[in-house]
Amino acid sequence: MLYHLLYPLAEQHILFNVVKYTTFRVFMALFFSMFIVFVCGKFWIRFLAKKQFMQTIYEYVPETHQKSKKQTPTMGGILFWSAIFVAVLFWARWDVVYTWMALAVSLLFGIIGFLDDYLKVIRKDAHGLKARFKFPLQVIAGLLVVLVLFDVFQFDRHLAVPFFKEAFPDLGWFYVVFAMLLVVGASNAVNLTDGLDGLAVGPSIIAFLTFVIFTYVAGHAKMATYLQIPYIPYCGELSVFCAAVVGGLIGFLWFNAHPAEIFMGDVGSLPLGASLGFVAIVSKNELLLSLIGGLFVLETLSVISQVISFKLTGKRVLRMAPLHHHFELKGWAETKVTMRFWIVAIILALMSLTTLKLR
Repeated sequence: MLYHLLYPLAEQHILFNVVKYTTFRVFMALFFSMFIVFVCGKFWIRFLAKKQFMQTIYEYVPETHQKSKKQTPTMGGILFWSAIFVAVLFWARWDVVYTWMALAVSLLFGIIGFLDDYLKVIRKDAHGLKARFKFPLQVIAGLLVVLVLFDVFQFDRHLAVPFFKEAFPDLGWFYVVFAMLLVVGASNAVNLTDGLDGLAVGPSIIAFLTFVIFTYVAGHAKMATYLQIPYIPYCGELSVFCAAVVGGLIGFLWFNAHPAEIFMGDVGSLPLGASLGFVAIVSKNELLLSLIGGLFVLETLSVISQVISFKLTGKRVLRMAPLHHHFELKGWAETKVTMRFWIVAIILALMSLTTLKLR
């Protein structure tokens, strides 16, 4: 909004010229959303506690969680996503479709997450929204977004392959299915990781911060040409969105760090993963997402392997899935699990950045 209000005034005073720079708006969006969460955090926590919107603990978790976490307010995702939306609307360009689509995918998956949290918090159903309803809703939401992107706006259906500048296969309509699965898969992957204080927040900050770089470079003609990566006009506006997410999550981490004063809930985690998948698609980093968000992939694979092993052999691969609970039961302190998982996420993000030059 401020871009459209202030940039025309640049002819009258050079100071207003600063809003045309994406980098300036990236930092402003980050600090704006972070500030909103810092200011409103305590009020939101007290409101949730007053309304008794407390975390409902799933029965198959370590016993320590049953005692220490069930009286913690949840649905904190509403707080930081509200801050993100305000920051994006203030600092991103409204004439770029990617801005609105990023907000749309976040809103759609946020609604699904809210329904899940509503059943857990209000109806006291620890299982929340049943998988037979939840997954189809996610598929519909993901399919709606990618169909608009590819059919209405005729987005490129070539698949970018990391490390290979010439590998750019055209997947045609199969890309639509692939993109939908990427959005839905990323959404559930972040949701599975959200099991310890700050565990999902840290890797999400790292992943979105990495995509601030990737989206900015992909939307910059000269940089994209120099680095021999696909140039996506106006993709740079997604760096403003990613920065707003980073800021909102940093503010939320202040309250979500161990011992957590509030949890994000599905209303926070589902749209985080979905928007991460959408950003990867638009910036042509579809396959690279598995490295940038590698920790989320590991958590998902731990659940899949556990289920398959138990169904086929009756034995478990891990002491408990997802992976973070396995290490808890091995005797790792919760903070140690979180910090070490963050370290892994940082290493994977740094590795992903090498693909900008190694082609």
